[in-house]
Amino acid sequence: MPDISLTTLVVLCLAAAAAGWIDAVVGGGGLLLLPALLLGLPHVPAAHILGTNKAVAIVGTSGAAVTYARKAPVEVRTAVRIGLAALAGSMGGAFFAAGISSEVLRPVIMVVLLGVAAFVMLRPSFGTAADTDKGAVTRARTIAAIVLVGGGIGFYDGLFGPGTGTFLVLALSAVLHLDLVTASATAKIVNVCTNAGALVMFAYQGSVLWQLAALMAVFNLAGAMFGARMALRKGSEFVRGVLLVVVFSLVAKLAFDQWTA
Repeated sequence: MPDISLTTLVVLCLAAAAAGWIDAVVGGGGLLLLPALLLGLPHVPAAHILGTNKAVAIVGTSGAAVTYARKAPVEVRTAVRIGLAALAGSMGGAFFAAGISSEVLRPVIMVVLLGVAAFVMLRPSFGTAADTDKGAVTRARTIAAIVLVGGGIGFYDGLFGPGTGTFLVLALSAVLHLDLVTASATAKIVNVCTNAGALVMFAYQGSVLWQLAALMAVFNLAGAMFGARMALRKGSEFVRGVLLVVVFSLVAKLAFDQWTA
């Protein structure tokens, strides 16, 4: 583990806890965790930052997934199928990532996110029980979720990445008619699959700071389990509010990155 001051270590652990909470509620914890690692460890190679980020995130995501699975009506079998498709998609995205400029992708993703925010605000019932009570999910919708949500968003995660958890929640709610709490729960299981694949690759390459990751993971797990319980208790309206905050935060970050590029 690199030489880290106590102040930096405390800040990183607090960031891990906050990221775990955000990720458990609606996805997007990487918006906080990854920049915190980059700022706190400026001399550490980027690959080690990414690998450590995955090692921390998978612990909190797994804890949130277990918490949700115990109390929310999650179809675990479907979630795992989508997760496996997302794992394959992310590998494909990573393969093409070297030939794609992030400067080109950022404006496109910003427009998509602003469209998402407008849709959620203009349709207050989106992701609520009233909006999702449309009968049983058909086989066609399940296949669409596996191919489009799993494969498509997984490809995006490997290609670019920011906002993947948020996109998962929105897409799962739209395609499978899930309320936002159940969509968040399902997204956590999918995220476990994609994080596991990435972590195996980073670990194989020796790009994980395991001691730091283990400490931060404890705080990330605590934040994630607290966030999952809060989402279950407060319901879809609470998740919707956090979702809008995360979407606008992601747009602001992408705009800043584009401006400073």
